[in-house]
Amino acid sequence: MRTAFRPTPLPPERRTLLRDSSFVRLWAGTTASGLATWALPFILGLAVLDTDLDATGLGIVLAARTVGFLVAVPLGGVLADRHSRRAVVFWSGTAAALATPLVAAGLGRSVAVMAGAAVVVGAGQGACRPAFQALTAEVVAVDRRQSANAAITFAVRVTTLVAPAATALLAVVTTVPALLLGTAALWVIAAALPPGGTRRPPSVAGRHRFVTEFLDGVREARRHPWFLAGLAALAAVIATGYSATGVALPLISQQRYGSVAVLAAAITAYTLGALGGALLISRWQPRKPGFTALAGLACYGFAPLSLLLPAHAYAVVAAYALAGLGIELFNVPWFTATQREMDPKALARVSSLDFLVSYGLAPVGLALIAPAITTAGAPVVLTVCAVVCLAAPALAAFAPGAAHFAYARAGR
Repeated sequence: MRTAFRPTPLPPERRTLLRDSSFVRLWAGTTASGLATWALPFILGLAVLDTDLDATGLGIVLAARTVGFLVAVPLGGVLADRHSRRAVVFWSGTAAALATPLVAAGLGRSVAVMAGAAVVVGAGQGACRPAFQALTAEVVAVDRRQSANAAITFAVRVTTLVAPAATALLAVVTTVPALLLGTAALWVIAAALPPGGTRRPPSVAGRHRFVTEFLDGVREARRHPWFLAGLAALAAVIATGYSATGVALPLISQQRYGSVAVLAAAITAYTLGALGGALLISRWQPRKPGFTALAGLACYGFAPLSLLLPAHAYAVVAAYALAGLGIELFNVPWFTATQREMDPKALARVSSLDFLVSYGLAPVGLALIAPAITTAGAPVVLTVCAVVCLAAPALAAFAPGAAHFAYARAGR
C-alpha cells in the first residue's frame, strides 16, 4: 500500500516567528537574495539610460541570466537533496556574489563579459531557490510554516514596492557599477546568514546520475495529483496572465488612457494587493486551503479582463490589486503544502521542478504574446488570456487532493 506524508491538524502558534533567531536569519538571507535578484535588471536599465549599455546588450545580459537560472534550478534541487541544503545556499550565493563584480567590470566595455558573468549570477539564483524552500521545511516547524512563508513573501513584495525609488535615489549619488557591487554584497548576506537545518540521513540518491536523481523527484511529484494539477494551472496563468501584464498593459495604458500613469498605478496596486494577501494568509487557516489557493490564482484572470473591456482606469487598478491579493493567497498555501506533503528527501527536487516549469514558461509567453497581438489583435489575445487564467485553476480543483493540497485517501 502506498504511503503518504499526511498533514496533522495545525495547533495555534505559540510564539511569534520574530523571536526565532534561526527563522530570522533564514528570512533575512532569503530577502537579501530576492532583493539582489530583483535589482539587477533595474540597475542595468539605469545603465541604458546612462548609455553605458544599449537595449540589445541589456536583452543579451538578461537572457544569459535566465539561461543560467533555468540550467541551475534542477541541478540545485538535486544537490540540495544530496547534500546539506545550507551548503547549497552558501555556494550558490557565493558564486553569484563573485560573478556580479564581473558584470560591473564589463559595463561599457564588453557585453560578452557581462553575459558570461550573468550566466553565473543566474545559476546562483536558480540553485538557491529550491535549497531555500527545502531549508525552510528544516528550520520551521510544520505548524508555523504558513506564517513563515507569508513573512518571506511579504518581505519580497515590500522590496519590489520600495526598492525602485530607493535605487533611483542612490543612482543620484553613486554610479551604476557601485550599485551592482551593492547587489554582490546582498549575495554575500544571502550566502552567509541562513542557519543550518536539521541533520538528515545521507541520501542514497547520491550514488546515481543527475538525471536519475532529478527524475526521482519528478516521480515524487507525480504521487501527488493536486501538485501536478496546481503546477499546470500556475504555469498557464504565468504564460498568459503575466504576459498580458508585461506586454499588453503598457500598450493599453498609453493608447487607451493617454499616459503611462495607469501602468504605474496598476503595478503598484498589484504589489499592494500582494502585501494584503500575504498579511491575510499569514493568520488565516481556510478549511479547504487548496480551493482557496486556486480561487486566488484564478483572480489573475481579472487583470487581462480589465484590459479587454472599455473600463475606467480605476477598474484596471482594482483588477490588478485583486490579482495581487489572489496570487499570494495561492503562493503561501502552495509552498506550505509542498513542504509538508512531499518526501523530505526529495523536497528540493520537487521545488526545483516547480520553479523550472513556472519560471521556464514565462519567457515563452512573453515572446509569443506580442506577435499574437499583432496577428490576431489585442481583444482576441486578452480574451484567451482571461479564459485561461480563470479556467486553468478551476480545472485543477477537480484533481484528487486539490481541496486541501494533500494526498487524498480512498473514500475521503
